[in-house]
Amino acid sequence: MKLSIIIVNYNVKYFLEQCLHSVYKAINNLEAEIFVVDNNSVDGSCAMVHEKFPNLYFIENKVNVGFSKANNQAIRVSKGEYVLLLNPDTVVEEDTFDKVVSFMDNHSDAGGLGVKMIDGKGSFLPESKRGLPTPMVSFYKIFGLSKLFPRSKRFAKYHLGFLDNDQTHEIEILAGAFMLMRKETLDKVGLLDEEFFMYGEDIDLSYRIILGGYKNYYYPDTTIIHYKGESTKKGSINYVKVFYNAMIIFARKHFSAKNAKLFSFFINLAIYFRALVAIFSQAFKSVFLPVLDAIVVFLGFWVIAPKWEALQFADKGHFPPEYYLFVVPMYILLWISVVWLSGGYEKPIKIFKISRGLIVGTGIILIIYALLPEHLRFSRAMILLGAVWALIGMNFIRLGLHIAGISSYKFDVGKKNRITLVGKPTEAYRVLEILNQSLPEFEYVGLISPKNDSVTDEYIGSLNQLKDIIRVNKVDEIIFCATDLTAQQIIQEMLRLEGQQVSYKIAPPESLSIIGSNSIDTAGDLYTVDFNNITKPLNIRIKRLFDLVFSILMIIIFPIALFVIAKPFGLLQNIFSVIFGLKSWVGFYFRSDINTFNLPSIKKGITSLVTAKDKEKETSEQIEKLNLLYAKDFRISSELSIILSTYKSLGSTCL
Repeated sequence: MKLSIIIVNYNVKYFLEQCLHSVYKAINNLEAEIFVVDNNSVDGSCAMVHEKFPNLYFIENKVNVGFSKANNQAIRVSKGEYVLLLNPDTVVEEDTFDKVVSFMDNHSDAGGLGVKMIDGKGSFLPESKRGLPTPMVSFYKIFGLSKLFPRSKRFAKYHLGFLDNDQTHEIEILAGAFMLMRKETLDKVGLLDEEFFMYGEDIDLSYRIILGGYKNYYYPDTTIIHYKGESTKKGSINYVKVFYNAMIIFARKHFSAKNAKLFSFFINLAIYFRALVAIFSQAFKSVFLPVLDAIVVFLGFWVIAPKWEALQFADKGHFPPEYYLFVVPMYILLWISVVWLSGGYEKPIKIFKISRGLIVGTGIILIIYALLPEHLRFSRAMILLGAVWALIGMNFIRLGLHIAGISSYKFDVGKKNRITLVGKPTEAYRVLEILNQSLPEFEYVGLISPKNDSVTDEYIGSLNQLKDIIRVNKVDEIIFCATDLTAQQIIQEMLRLEGQQVSYKIAPPESLSIIGSNSIDTAGDLYTVDFNNITKPLNIRIKRLFDLVFSILMIIIFPIALFVIAKPFGLLQNIFSVIFGLKSWVGFYFRSDINTFNLPSIKKGITSLVTAKDKEKETSEQIEKLNLLYAKDFRISSELSIILSTYKSLGSTCL
């Protein structure tokens, strides 16, 4: 056996499917074996592998054992002369494995090899080649000096920015996304260190390969796509903690006590610094616009109310301090809440949704006003004037942000995404059907021939005209049909078009997904057949509001729940998990034999429609149908009905 390919998967089924399609095409000329190790995914990955790739070696872990341990499980039973650790969020060229194996065969000193990687937009990924993260190298990276001086031999050692991206080089650290090693090297230096749960294990093993007397190489004569998605979001506090703690483990293991202490100091400093940045960044993004709206609307009342008082009321104390301290804030809170429910804080900005929210909110305020006692009715006219000011003020804020060019606050001007497909007609029609079911609005520019020769009337041009087609037709997005193009063709086109203001996606063969263009964790980078009424923006907001209201209700009646619910303290834990957005009261039902491949991604549920129907012991097919029914037909009445049917088990752990 020449090559053993090992892929560790955790909840990235669509990317894993695309990766495996490319891997199978790339092993045609080699004696190779493929291992997929799944770390207890709940997104249908296991069912997808069983259904579409039954001939590979599949290890299904019942818990998430971490990246290192999962890889080691497969390495220990692999038979290849070479072992490749490959991320599931990658696409390899058809001749990638032939080239890298040939290089290793011709370089007996090579213990490990990495390749040139690009992201989903065709941009070179600097982590394709890395240096050893010594204390000073890490300091330059953590505090941004490597970004300021990207070609410096002193400051840019972390990503070796001074080395040519298109030349073969001896390097120190390989990227875990594509890590090719000799089996004899692993037998000598050892497998991945399982003390590293996630991150850092590639640095540790790369360094041990060098210590073992071998060399690591960066080999750019083949290119792979790496979407850079990760199980932990890179902007999150958890990512910062896990990643930098991995660096501390590495330092303690390989550096002198003095250097390890210095390194740990820098790393801990970075953890707190980055954690604070992450906390403030997330909080700022969440509340920035609502808080700005509240301030502007309140200032409007502060200016308008005294003038209205002078015009309409002889008594200048008609609007007492309590009016500004309590009444106006309540008006503002209600307006902002209804605007949020109306979609007024969605991106891109839509004036209609803001206006609708303010009109409905004003109606609710006026109804409540009419029911209040006389001494609490200050002025109906001020409510209407305040609503008008809120409409002007909120839109003025957004206009300013739009003019300032802040992309997150652009107005929706009705521009549809202009999409073109590259492929043959039969596959293109199938992909268009997925687009029609997953995208609310888009403009189809036309079909591009996957060949460079003359084209028929079915096509608007050929592959070698792609750059001109983008420019003339103002194309926003290109979708490559992987059935009709090789991965090598797709990657070459992405490299050729680098710098174009266009996104790329890939439609794998016979799949209900279209993948791209930058990251696993980027919203909008995955199109799937729209079974998922539950994930429409309005339904997401309604579901979240229901979760919060029901959680508050459960806190109020918790003394009663102590005598009714099986695990009351489990219920208390679930209540706070829902409040903090970690869970939802109702979700899908998961079991190892159940295919959740076509279900949308939502928070884990405490209960489910399956549980309510008492179908937990039924066939997987019946359970799958109930999961789909819940996804397609979201209603608040259904949520409440499911909860009432399963209230005794609300203290149980997540499904």
